[in-house]
Amino acid sequence: MSARVVVITGASKGIGLACAFAFAREGAKVVGVSRDLAHLHAAQHDLQREGLHMEVAAADLRDSVAAQMVTDYIENEFGPIEVLVNCAGAAKRTPVAELHADAMHASMQAKYFTYMHMIDPVIRHMAARGRGSIVNVVGQGGRQANPLHIGGGAANAALMLASVGYANAYAAQGVRVNVVNPGMTRTGRVQEGLDAASRASGRGTDELLAEQLADIPMGRMAEPQEIANVAVFLASPLASYVTGAVIPMDGGKASVI
Repeated sequence: MSARVVVITGASKGIGLACAFAFAREGAKVVGVSRDLAHLHAAQHDLQREGLHMEVAAADLRDSVAAQMVTDYIENEFGPIEVLVNCAGAAKRTPVAELHADAMHASMQAKYFTYMHMIDPVIRHMAARGRGSIVNVVGQGGRQANPLHIGGGAANAALMLASVGYANAYAAQGVRVNVVNPGMTRTGRVQEGLDAASRASGRGTDELLAEQLADIPMGRMAEPQEIANVAVFLASPLASYVTGAVIPMDGGKASVI
């Protein structure tokens, strides 16, 4: 992974930030992308405190033109993108009573299109060079229906299908595309989901959290670093014959094949 240009979207916090740390430790030239430059600079300082480095570029990936522009900027400024890890964007969990058409559109814009807009220019560059790896951090919500996550779950399901489709389409050109599907992970989004569940059920968030953890065979939520470790593996030569894989990371909760 040494000196390879690795672009991580959503790199300012949560799983994206954990991925930035993980790839930087492997010696990659990490470029973090997010909407908020101030948040990116804060993340950059977090890495610097551990002797690591991340370049940053701000872009709202809900806009396809912005995605194209930031891709061109990175390729011109830092070199060919060899790895893309998509973590940017998250659809809000919304009780059904609040789930109107605008919320559904917002879910797709927040999660599906942020990924697709970035994949499109990057995968074409990779294919032209005959090499590259894309890891999409999606989510188990695309495999398990949840009344609080209909919009986001639909976006996740669409991303899984698109990822496997890209993997098939570009395999012969040396580009691999894989998916990691986290379940409950220790990020700020956990509280957002608990708050939505509380509004829908009238129950307290502490009670709901305990119930959700009890449903996970491993008895705990994932740590962001654990997700990042799998992303590093999938992007590395160790996974050179892995493409089109959708890997669940939910502590055994789904229990399906």
